[in-house]
Amino acid sequence: MTRRLSMTTRRELTEAVGERYRRSDRNEKRQILDEFVELTGYHRKHAIRVLCRELRPPRAKPGPQRRYDDEVRAALITLWEAADRICGKRLKALIPTLIDSMTRHGHLSLAKGVRQRLKQISAATIDRLLRDVREQAFSGKRRRAGGVGNAIRRAVPIRTFTDWNDPLPGYLEIDFVEHCGGTKIDGDFVHSFVMTDIATGWTECLAMPFRSGALVLEHVERVSEALPFPLRGLDCDNDSAFMNEAVFDFCKATGIELTRSRAYKKNDQAWVEQKNGAIVRRLVGYGRLRGLEATETLASLYQVSRLYINFFQPSFKLKSKTRHGAKVTKRYEAPLTPLERVLRSASIPEATKRSLRARFRTLDPLDLLRRMREAQQRVAECSASGGVPTQTKTATEVPLADFLSSLGTAWQGGEIRPTHNRKARVPHDWRTREDPFEHTWPKIQEWLETEPGITAKQLYERLTAMAPTLYSGAQLRTLQRRVKAWRSNRARELVTRILSGADAEVVKKADAATQRQPSSPQNDSSVTVSRE
Repeated sequence: MTRRLSMTTRRELTEAVGERYRRSDRNEKRQILDEFVELTGYHRKHAIRVLCRELRPPRAKPGPQRRYDDEVRAALITLWEAADRICGKRLKALIPTLIDSMTRHGHLSLAKGVRQRLKQISAATIDRLLRDVREQAFSGKRRRAGGVGNAIRRAVPIRTFTDWNDPLPGYLEIDFVEHCGGTKIDGDFVHSFVMTDIATGWTECLAMPFRSGALVLEHVERVSEALPFPLRGLDCDNDSAFMNEAVFDFCKATGIELTRSRAYKKNDQAWVEQKNGAIVRRLVGYGRLRGLEATETLASLYQVSRLYINFFQPSFKLKSKTRHGAKVTKRYEAPLTPLERVLRSASIPEATKRSLRARFRTLDPLDLLRRMREAQQRVAECSASGGVPTQTKTATEVPLADFLSSLGTAWQGGEIRPTHNRKARVPHDWRTREDPFEHTWPKIQEWLETEPGITAKQLYERLTAMAPTLYSGAQLRTLQRRVKAWRSNRARELVTRILSGADAEVVKKADAATQRQPSSPQNDSSVTVSRE
């Protein structure tokens, strides 16, 4: 048994016994050394050297001074959380704007050197500094969004993804996202009506209690009034909520160009399909929502998030795509927010641009993010309760200062969005297979006690000879693991016995020394008084 201890067990035993050995006297050292040698199988001189050696922490190797130190990394984590955990390339484009906005509203106070390094940091360095943060924050993979579409034939022209040719702002792709909880079942579920501008990436999301052409027209009219540019065209799939007479007549009467994608060709609507995952699923998740109360809760989330997404979330835009055989090379423009693309467009009036700039200066990205988290919490409660908000749970408003202080350590808790928290799983504490050594384990323990040096393979050969029909050779690895665990437990028991025996011996010697010690005349005041 003594020579079958693993290196980890020997190291733990050395650390536990070494400190006690170095503080003991000669007789105690002899007793500890005898049992240590018997347990580990070390040579006596080697065991003395091992127990007398003090473990020292490894010295740090000198190296170049880091440019992006812990202070820069802590500020970068806060900015990443305030940007809703976007990628490094998008975050690099947003950092100057985010620093100015958070500083202007009193949420961020950075030293001049830290501010300068954050503005000069590259996207690759951002990803490197946030690698372990992302690994801990994102514990699971997201499911792919599933779409629904039925091909119908209408008198609406088809437009593919190659037919846009850099249009003016105002041409929007529209689509539905159904919140049915994954598996499609019968019933009406809440839908998200998503509208994305091709030129600027401006995105509007609205909540609908069910799929309806009448609600589509109502939402289109609301969005056309809120857009910073005129609505020029709509591109949709072949859903019956879009391909109907009411929508067709509305577009014809208002001068809106109506086009549709090819059946079962999702890439024709690549812009809005990308927003379905990057915005809708990122905000709402994959829970099941049903009813008017859940629709109102989702609408309140979209009301807050539209400002955060369009004013503070940079996005990529495809610049060129070339094919070399089977290899496709894509090049993208620098990440910009939809607001920045609107301000750079020559077709937008200057009065509209001035109004957007004034609106941007009044917005606090951190306050918007906090309100988004609170709205997501309410959406998560609706999803958990089957679509009806719980009356017992009320979302408490977190103070903005507390929310800001939590951004630096939020990544340590993993997923922070309430709509993406996984359900608690039942711990697996039961056996899935029968224990092959349940009846023979007492006999095996008896053999181990009698012959400590016997191997698991020798034990298995004995068992095979005793019951050849029960043990066929496939349980050897299982027996090896059980024998290893048994020996480790016995080693720990021996260490505990050594340590407790040494403590009892020290206490016994101390009591004996106290009893033999004579009383001092200086302290014996009663004797002094009687003599006087």
